[in-house]
Amino acid sequence: MSQKAIAVLTSGGDAPGMNAAVRAVVRSGISKGMKVYGVSRGYNGLLTGDVHELHLRSVSDIIHRGGTVLYTARSEEYNTPEGVKKAAEFCRELGVTGVVVIGGDGSFRGARDLTGEGIPCVGIPGTIDNDIACSEYTIGFDTAMNTAMEMVDKIRDTAQSHDRCSVVEVMGRRCGDIALQTGVAVGAAAILVPEVPYDLEKDVVSRILMNRDTGKKHFIIVVAEGVGKVHEIAKKIQERTGIESRATVLGHVQRGGSPTLRDRVVASEMGYKAVTLLEQGIGNRVVAMQNGKIVDFDITEALSMERVFDKNLYDLAHIISI
Repeated sequence: MSQKAIAVLTSGGDAPGMNAAVRAVVRSGISKGMKVYGVSRGYNGLLTGDVHELHLRSVSDIIHRGGTVLYTARSEEYNTPEGVKKAAEFCRELGVTGVVVIGGDGSFRGARDLTGEGIPCVGIPGTIDNDIACSEYTIGFDTAMNTAMEMVDKIRDTAQSHDRCSVVEVMGRRCGDIALQTGVAVGAAAILVPEVPYDLEKDVVSRILMNRDTGKKHFIIVVAEGVGKVHEIAKKIQERTGIESRATVLGHVQRGGSPTLRDRVVASEMGYKAVTLLEQGIGNRVVAMQNGKIVDFDITEALSMERVFDKNLYDLAHIISI
């Protein structure tokens, strides 16, 4: 019987911990007697042939590095039926019998399409936004939150020195988890997220005025990217309260940096789980975390799930931010 071969790729936005997942896939695969190929620049590498065999030492000294050593890119060609067929044919020519895809929902749709063409795929959730409905945790989330927290702590020093209000935008287009957890961690006076409608007067201005009446002189407002308008919000706060207000957009600094312990460990667990599934010939799955345990779901089922926002934590943040 010929040696089983698998491939691994990273797709979509980069996230700290992706390298730890790649390392786990490579070493788990080799330990099970597999050949493991690294695909460069996402699905695009399957179309251009940008693929190379990885060995044990190929993934040495990458567990602590941010970004992705396999690089990532989006591919318009792959998003066509012809592109998927071409990628599947290349896999067959290479002898690849399964692919591990590290990324978000869009990457998982691509994995489902490739599975449909006869190449079993397993997805691993790698996205700083924590916006994969089937998994309570995604690789990169912890690092991004810690980065945001550290940045806001630095901003707070200036806000305190000048008795200012700082309105800080963190990442999260559709998901407010980074904003929520960061906001709690930095003691934000208000947290604005896409999941909860807000009234600027009631939920921000009145809270600032109430807190000022009790002696508070500087304020932090954390806003998710999906809410946006931080410069406009800062301007209105200053107009309504008379408190000098500044807006800061943290941006892509949240994507980079050395992954935290949690991201390294979870990535390693998920990488091993993905290889175990492919070893059994099981594809069209997404590895996920539920109740702190590593599990897996059918990709179509996973994509149809609705993410649950932690309203209890949001309410708690509102109560203790007085």
